[in-house]
Amino acid sequence: MRLIPLFLLLFFSQALTAQQAKFENRVNLVFGLGQITQGGFNIEGNLFYDRFVFDYSHGVALSVTNDQLEQGNDREQGLDIHLPWTTGFGVGYRFTDWLNLRLEPKWHRYELYYHDTDYTSENLIGDYTTFTLGLGLYANWRPFKRQDNFLRGFMIVPNFRWWPRISSSLEGNQLSYYNTQSESQEVHKAREIGLGNTPFFYNISIGYSLSF
Repeated sequence: MRLIPLFLLLFFSQALTAQQAKFENRVNLVFGLGQITQGGFNIEGNLFYDRFVFDYSHGVALSVTNDQLEQGNDREQGLDIHLPWTTGFGVGYRFTDWLNLRLEPKWHRYELYYHDTDYTSENLIGDYTTFTLGLGLYANWRPFKRQDNFLRGFMIVPNFRWWPRISSSLEGNQLSYYNTQSESQEVHKAREIGLGNTPFFYNISIGYSLSF
């Protein structure tokens, strides 16, 4: 985590010292590659107007199986974590034509299942919703923007996000249940949305951009 302040400082220093760029008004439609590795799908729409950014994103059918979980209670309890949906919007500011920072309120739905069981209502152990509020740093790269054909709108969007959990629908942010595999009472704590049950994660999206 010590690299995070250095990462942010590098981007901000480049943004503040960059030559003034033209701020085209643009509409983007992008798809997250990271969600595909979780067996799901994510779509995001962006509106860039002058220096301001507005977005909405929605992901479905994301899963973290027991063998993908970090060491901890959820793994020891033999759980799979399934997210039928995660959704929210963002409002931000463009420092340059390619770099922007957004404030992002998001909602995430979690479902708990025993490992290697179907994600059906009969097998559901419990479910809950979390609310996160954090920041996303995005780099919009159009590698073919100088082309005079349809390729000019193709874009790649690396991004780094910090989405801490603010609240959950669980009382005390935890769920107590009887685990039929361990034959004991267990406690599941509301999860963070990022890597390794932290608020931090990164992703790469690809899509298309149009100016207006």
